[in-house]
Amino acid sequence: MAVHPIDYRYGSEEMRRIWDEENKLQKLLDVEAALARAHAKVGNIPKQSARVISEKANTKWVKLERVKEIEAEIHHDIMAVVKALSEVCGEHGKYVHLGATSNDIIDTANALLIRESLAIVERDLKELRSVLKKLAKEHKYTVCIGRTHGQHAVPTTYGMKFAIWLDEVQRHIDRLNQLKERVLVGQMSGAVGTMASFGEKGLEIQKLVMEDLGLKPVRISNQIIQRDVYAELMMVLALIASTLDKVALEIRNLQRTEILEVSEPFGKKQVGSSTMPHKRNPIGSEKVSGLARVLYSNVVPALLNNPLWHERDLTNSSVERVILPESFVLLDEMLKTTIKVLSGLEFFPENIKRNLYLTNNLIIAEPLMLKLTEKGMGRQEAHELVRQLAMKAFYEKGDLLEVVRKSEEAMKYLSEDDLESLKPENYIGLAPQIVDNVTAFIEEKER
Repeated sequence: MAVHPIDYRYGSEEMRRIWDEENKLQKLLDVEAALARAHAKVGNIPKQSARVISEKANTKWVKLERVKEIEAEIHHDIMAVVKALSEVCGEHGKYVHLGATSNDIIDTANALLIRESLAIVERDLKELRSVLKKLAKEHKYTVCIGRTHGQHAVPTTYGMKFAIWLDEVQRHIDRLNQLKERVLVGQMSGAVGTMASFGEKGLEIQKLVMEDLGLKPVRISNQIIQRDVYAELMMVLALIASTLDKVALEIRNLQRTEILEVSEPFGKKQVGSSTMPHKRNPIGSEKVSGLARVLYSNVVPALLNNPLWHERDLTNSSVERVILPESFVLLDEMLKTTIKVLSGLEFFPENIKRNLYLTNNLIIAEPLMLKLTEKGMGRQEAHELVRQLAMKAFYEKGDLLEVVRKSEEAMKYLSEDDLESLKPENYIGLAPQIVDNVTAFIEEKER
């Protein structure tokens, strides 16, 4: 019976499968098999025993039900796996788990699960990057109002919005690649990290196991890989979530009825409300923003998992059983939803233009001030004059340019051609070139 929504509602089947009990068991068995092969290579156990253990270290032979049955009796999850594997290996079972402690197996298996999960996250980030690059290119000249403090500021372009997010997504891809160097590590170091149980060949055994599994060996541990590594992982996942939250929040705001410059795609048979048939709610973006809160909250327990008693205790274990699969599955859902929303984003050009002119040219106050300065008025004097004229236009609900035309002080410096040139569409600075710079940078990264 499914209880947590990650079991049935959120995330792709591909991501959920990584963290299901069957695959987690297989990864533990993979580590046990690699350990047996390493022992055989250094001459600690017979090669035939390593072959048998490797063959039987598979969920076709080691059944999840049997592992659970043993655990219910002995109350130790890894020893249950060891016993179940030993059972199917016959006389060779005596070599299973030789010299290892539980977290040698758990932490190394976790690295395998994290590697599979990060591959999906990275693939989705690259797909999101492609969607954003396309939007940035298509809309680098789509002039819209920029907003600061929720108020109309000066014009910008939709290309700038998308390029901002595009650049940020690229940083996440870079972070993931940097993170892999620290998080995709395993260990085979014994009870308190000294490798005493492996003897003089401990370092060689650890190296062989990690080479076998495609991981890097940890430099030092004290029975567990230090949890600053996991905390960094959770912070990077949460940081990715914050970007998706940022994108979703902007779309939700821009889809407000009063603004309605863009909208999420809305299916022909989609229902917006159980009582209001007209509703077109941004439910995809709202879901992304909501799930981001869970990702944020998982960072704190990850940080608290780093300080443990002495060489280790078990307080991190139960937490990680929750936050690792939960964070990856929810982030997977967020990424795929964001890609879907942006890929089908609907634009309303008439509303974009309407909002650009909504304040009756108040938004050209800055270029007006600069024009006065260009014509000889001092900058501070020009700022104060334009401020007064803008406040007059605001309270009288008039057009700023009309108010300027009636100002003797302003018109001493300005011509009618100057006023005609002060159009919002003319004041986007180097926005198109900035967008071009970002997309060119991204394309270089893609090569």
